Amino acid sequence: MHVIVGVFGLVVFLLLAYLPTRNVAMLKKKAPYIVGMLAIQFVLGLVMLKTSVGENVIRALGNGFKTLLSYAHEGTAFVFGGLVDYKASPDGPTVFFLNVLTPIILISALIGILQFIKLLPLIIKYLGLALSKVTGMPKLESFNAVSSAIIGQSENFIAIKKILPTLPANRLYTLSASAMSTVSMSIVGSYMTMIEPRYVVAAIVLNLFGAFIVVSLLNPYEIAPEDDVFAPPEQKKQSFFEMLGEYIMDGAKVALTVAAMLIGFVALLALVNGLFAAIFGGTTFQDVLGYAFAPLAWLTGVPWSESVQAGEIMATKLVSNEFVAMMSFTEANPSGNGPVEMSARATAIVQTFLVSFANFSSIGIIAGAAKSLAPEQGDQIAKFGLKLLYGATLVSFISATVVGLIS
Repeated sequence: MHVIVGVFGLVVFLLLAYLPTRNVAMLKKKAPYIVGMLAIQFVLGLVMLKTSVGENVIRALGNGFKTLLSYAHEGTAFVFGGLVDYKASPDGPTVFFLNVLTPIILISALIGILQFIKLLPLIIKYLGLALSKVTGMPKLESFNAVSSAIIGQSENFIAIKKILPTLPANRLYTLSASAMSTVSMSIVGSYMTMIEPRYVVAAIVLNLFGAFIVVSLLNPYEIAPEDDVFAPPEQKKQSFFEMLGEYIMDGAKVALTVAAMLIGFVALLALVNGLFAAIFGGTTFQDVLGYAFAPLAWLTGVPWSESVQAGEIMATKLVSNEFVAMMSFTEANPSGNGPVEMSARATAIVQTFLVSFANFSSIGIIAGAAKSLAPEQGDQIAKFGLKLLYGATLVSFISATVVGLIS
């Protein structure tokens, strides 16, 4: 039964991406690529989640990040002394910042080192080229998608700052949508401490293709062959330790920013939940969101009996951020009731859905990053901000549905 519902849901989400434009001519041109990308999503999903090879690779990645987190703890323990015992309580609510967020600093430093030795630009170049061939998207958009998934949604605009002011609105939308649909490698380790690593990896890969599927329907366009060029950005000349210091500080800023947003959003959610409970006789704001999102959760393949609970977590991610929603699966659950318990398929679907930057706060982050480099383009992104969130959220729904169908 869940297969029938999942297939129906996939069709609904694709229609929701197509209906705002209803460009039949472009659909005919993009259809072969869309079908191909959907097929790639299912094949990769099966390989990652249903084969021993995929499971071993993801297990190795998870163990690798776990090892990095243990090394990161050495730095945390040196600064904070006995304030936190990582090994005794890695998921406890009293040590969330020190155990989950501060490792971002080490991973950011490693990304900087890979950039410095020119390994990362090489990976981005060839992955972007391969992605362009498969998706039919221009080279710039393909390179940007890979780059966003590694260095982050706002930092990525720096790489294209020379051509950013000249980009038309349709290409700017694609760049922004792919950035919002991905996550930065610097915080992947933090995700893996809260949800299952295999769904983190699966979501990252599936969203890469899902973003182009949605954009091909929601924002279709073609460019002239002479405009389909991409010049890799020139790296700033720095000494090794200049670069290292810069990336360490960048990692610290990300960790502190996430901590500040968590404090604000969790507190605001608690406040709004309290007001709703007082006014509506115990029904909280998140309860209302759960009922509103329940049909969408059901369309992804979540059993109807769990759709309200799943919808509540999905909606929480949309109105706050993915960290707040992921905390539902840890002892640090803001509800105070401990980790949520759902069936294996519902867990797979919801956790896959959570791995992206698709939330309201990301509109401001992306628009602000672009505005600092090209003010007019930042204003343009702010204008189509809701459409941007709409598209990126559909990407998450499509990836979650694919996982639901193969779970």
